[in-house]
Amino acid sequence: MDNIKHKSLLQMLLSIPIAGVLVGIDQLTKYWANTSLRVNGPVTVINGVFSFTWTQNDGAAWGMLGGNVILNWLPIIIAVIVAVLYQRIPVSKRMLPLNIIAIMLFAGAIGNRIDRSVYGYVQDFLYFELIDFPIFNVADCYVTVSVALLIILILFVYKEDDFGFLKLSKKGDNNE
Repeated sequence: MDNIKHKSLLQMLLSIPIAGVLVGIDQLTKYWANTSLRVNGPVTVINGVFSFTWTQNDGAAWGMLGGNVILNWLPIIIAVIVAVLYQRIPVSKRMLPLNIIAIMLFAGAIGNRIDRSVYGYVQDFLYFELIDFPIFNVADCYVTVSVALLIILILFVYKEDDFGFLKLSKKGDNNE
């Protein structure tokens, strides 16, 4: 792992528009939900299976821990941790999925943080009625899908040696 290629400043900066597009999609869908569903009520897509149903969520994932003040900071903490780790993920075909996952996690955290800053809660609108699953949004999808993919990659693709980039180097250690 001595010839690990880390991201250049340009590569780091190029990831910002990608995350921005993902956040934009999340915010546009929430805007639609707020201006349409909140005013006019739910829209059934498949009767008894799936609908667009607006709700406000002052909790964490799927409404857990509602009203907890720590939740206001959680998306910021996640975004900062992911951003710091993202810059350490090597640039290679093998690590491309991990880089994509980091961008998706970052976008999901920022998308929901924007809602908490603007409204004081997160807007949710995707509802699987068939299983009465808690209502969620696009940013939640980014986070859930990326965490699921990360678990799959850790269990079945990556090996412990692949995560050497997470180790902090000692002073005077020039392996990077």
